[in-house]
Amino acid sequence: MPNTARLSEKFQISIPKAVRAAHQWKAGQEFVFIPKGTGVLLVPVPKPDELAGIAKGANATDYRDRKDRF
Repeated sequence: MPNTARLSEKFQISIPKAVRAAHQWKAGQEFVFIPKGTGVLLVPVPKPDELAGIAKGANATDYRDRKDRF
């Protein structure tokens, strides 16, 4: 059976321990909710230091500029 949670009267949801442990989520971590059809994706917001070097080796010669926009 999948892990489930119930929305409280204060509109809060507790994430099941198995899900938190599997994704190594910690208390105080920030998340973003992305609407998808009839559901929602819950995605952790990365810290700036986790993004360092993410574009290393990217080829900037064939990037899309803003000339195609009105």
